[in-house]
Amino acid sequence: MSDSPLEEMEAREHAEHAAEAIERKDPLLSQVTFTIAVLAVLAAVAASLETTEGDATIVAKNDAVLEQNRATDQWNFYEAKSLKKNVYEVAAAQAAGPPAAKFAAKAASNGADQVGIEKQARALEAQRDAFGREASFHEVRHSRLTIGSTLLHMAIAIATLAIILHRRWPWFTALALTAGGVVMAAWAYLV
Repeated sequence: MSDSPLEEMEAREHAEHAAEAIERKDPLLSQVTFTIAVLAVLAAVAASLETTEGDATIVAKNDAVLEQNRATDQWNFYEAKSLKKNVYEVAAAQAAGPPAAKFAAKAASNGADQVGIEKQARALEAQRDAFGREASFHEVRHSRLTIGSTLLHMAIAIATLAIILHRRWPWFTALALTAGGVVMAAWAYLV
């Protein structure tokens, strides 16, 4: 419920003025209104792509951390095998006869296991590095899309000033910001 009947009359009057402007076919109003509609779509697309790239950055960084954890586990396993190998080598050096041969064989077995474990650890580190590069790639895209999206949102606000002030210069400024925003968003995917 409105506070007074004057508010209803004022709203009706504003609607009539807007209808008259449309009927007059005010070219500035039509051009700016169309521009704002297009800008809204472009800004929504840029913001959506920005979110997608941000998500991809987070996922790649999480994958890098997971691979680092797996590599750390392998290096810990490698060190455990190294300790066991050294203990068996000391035991073989201290023992005589059949137990010495048995200890030497266990030392050799642990040494052989270390080779495979080291390869696995290095492979996991390589995967970690690949995920790190992927995260950096998406982060650069995200940054460029953020700038592009911001420029497009600024263009919408400034284009609105063209309607309020009924001047062309804000509209031209909005068009320049639009060009910058589109270039930044496109640059995210060209590099």
